[in-house]
This record gives sequence, C-alpha cells and structure tokens, in this order.
Amino acid sequence: MNDSSEGTQVMQFHTTVKALLSLLPCLLFLCVNLVMLYALLKTPLLLESSRYVLFGHLLFTDSLQLVLALLMYFFAVTMVTMISYVCVIITMLASITLRMSPLNLAVMSLERYIAICFPLRHADIATTRRTGIAIAVMWTVGSFDSFTQLVLFVSLENTSIPMQRFCSRHSVFRLQIYSTLYKAFTIVHFVLVSIIIIYTYIAIMITAKSASSKVHHASKAHKTVLLHLIQLCLCLASSLFSTINSSNQLNSPPAIAVHAQYALFVGLIIFPKCLSPLIYGLRDNTFRHVFKNCFTFGCRTTLKPFPKGGF
Repeated sequence: MNDSSEGTQVMQFHTTVKALLSLLPCLLFLCVNLVMLYALLKTPLLLESSRYVLFGHLLFTDSLQLVLALLMYFFAVTMVTMISYVCVIITMLASITLRMSPLNLAVMSLERYIAICFPLRHADIATTRRTGIAIAVMWTVGSFDSFTQLVLFVSLENTSIPMQRFCSRHSVFRLQIYSTLYKAFTIVHFVLVSIIIIYTYIAIMITAKSASSKVHHASKAHKTVLLHLIQLCLCLASSLFSTINSSNQLNSPPAIAVHAQYALFVGLIIFPKCLSPLIYGLRDNTFRHVFKNCFTFGCRTTLKPFPKGGF
C-alpha cells in the first residue's frame, strides 16, 4: 500500500511539474502576442500595410492555437471525458488553426515577393481589401478538410456516446477514412505551401543579386522568407509526427499517450508558435518601436511614414 501511494504521489508530482512547464511559457507568449496585437490595433498606420495585417492575423491564429492546444493538453492530463461532438468541435478548431500558420507564411512570402520583385505594382496589388480576401481564402482552404471530416463524422458516428478516452483527434476520428483524408490533405497542403515559399525565396534571392540599389532590402526579405521556410518545416514536423504516431497512440496506455502528447506539445507546438513574434515583430524597426512603447505601457507612439525596411 505504501509503495502504491508513493508511486501515485510521484506521478501526481510529475504531472503537476509538466503542467506548469507547459502553462508558464504559453502564458508568457500569449501575453507577448496580445501586446503585439494591441499595438497593431492602436496604430492605424500599420493597419494600412498588408504585411502588418498578415502579421496580426498570424499572431491571432497562433494565439488561438496555443489556447486550444493548452486546453486539449489539460484534458489529456486530467483524463476528462466528454460527449464526442464537443471534442470534435475542439479538435476541428485546433486543426484549422494548425493549418493557418503555413498558409499565412505562404501569403506573407508572396507579399514580400511582390514588394521586392514588383515594387511599382506593390501598392496596387497588396491592398488591405485584397489582403482581407486572402485571409478569407486561407480560412476556407484551411477548414475544408476539417468540415469534410465533420460531415463524415455526423453521417457515420454516434455523436451522443461519451468518449472512453481523453479528447484528441485520434480518439474521436477512429475510422481509417479519417486518417486517409487527413494524410492526403496534409501532403497536398504542405507541398503547395512549400512550392510557394521556395519559389518566392529563389525569386527574391535572384532579385537581390541583380538589383544593386536594393540589395539591403531584398537581402532582408529573402532572409525573412528563409525563416518562413524553417518555420514551415517545424509545422510539417508537427503534422508528420501526429500522422506517424496515430496508430501507436491508439494502442498505447493512456499514461504513455499523455507523455507523447506532452513531448509533441512542448517541442512542436509551443516552440514554433514562440518564433512568430521574435521573427516578424522584433526584427521590424517600425513595429519594434511600437511594441516597446506598448509593452512599457506608453502606447503614445507617433509614427512617421513607413520606412523602407520591413520584415
């Protein structure tokens, strides 16, 4: 009895420590993201630029994904069971926001591509209206596979039966057709995004070598697109990890599944989402000034017309 009680206490202690290690960085970077969003909304001049609108959208979707991932992690830790359709809604939102990041990176790369390779047409092409349309298209493309799986789930499953395990995509979408659809959409999704980012990177790099008068700005833009590609690889690693280990998690004890989800959560969800404010916010001279002012509760920044430098 003493050994079992001590073992239970050790497991509870480990669970508490892991929960704190997950919660604290999430809260920290959620705070940073919210301050950045507030800085954008309080600075109308920034919202006139498509690159800052896309950056704000990236902050919003990354913050939403962090909240949903943290919620699902605590469901796993506490072994909360729920009605299937509630879990379906949560996992759908988490899946959609996960797909938003690479799509947003692709559109941001296209915006930088237009700014460097077609500078005279950039103001006409990258308008706020067209940026809003691009965001709407991103949400449509990113949610297509989730709504397809939802239609199949409503048609094939009994949504009123409580789940036997904690809420996760693999515990609610158990049929083989869901896994096949997820893999197919993931492959097509990342191939298209990879082609866009690699093409824009090569085009900007060629422009940087040929246009000597804009070497500095083109060089900074192609470095940003390269960082987009690196973050895309992190997103791809997250999706592939989930795909490869889906069958193992279904056959694993709950405790092992929780450890696997913890490693995925910390290494492949929190870490990439923490890169966004560092890459796109603090590297930009204009926004860094606004962010520092808001973070120190100044919020009285007066901006000059847009500098030529950017992301």
